[in-house]
Amino acid sequence: MLGHHRLMAFLATTDGERARRFYGETLGLAIIHDDAFALVCDANGTRLRVQKVESFRPQGFTVIGWEVADVEATVDGLVARGVQFERYGGMDQDERGIWKAPGGARVAWFKDPDGNVLSVTQS
Repeated sequence: MLGHHRLMAFLATTDGERARRFYGETLGLAIIHDDAFALVCDANGTRLRVQKVESFRPQGFTVIGWEVADVEATVDGLVARGVQFERYGGMDQDERGIWKAPGGARVAWFKDPDGNVLSVTQS
């Protein structure tokens, strides 16, 4: 039933202006709308609605991820913009923080200013 409709992704923030700077300037997403309730970004045709809330507890797992053509170049570009990549114990990550999954995908994780875990993956 919903297979022919666009997906919209949701995240939460406790600081709308900080989220606007991160998603708009640091990650380079186009800002579609910004009001008292949410910041809406265009993530290459998928809408990302960053809900403005008073409080929340971020999850410890990936909530949003991007599939990229070159994970090393993407990581390097994000690091140049101030993004710090996460290291996880028990995972054999390279010097950039990129992990090679058993199926061959290469993944690196980072957090937004609210602690939401985001990722970039090269399949």
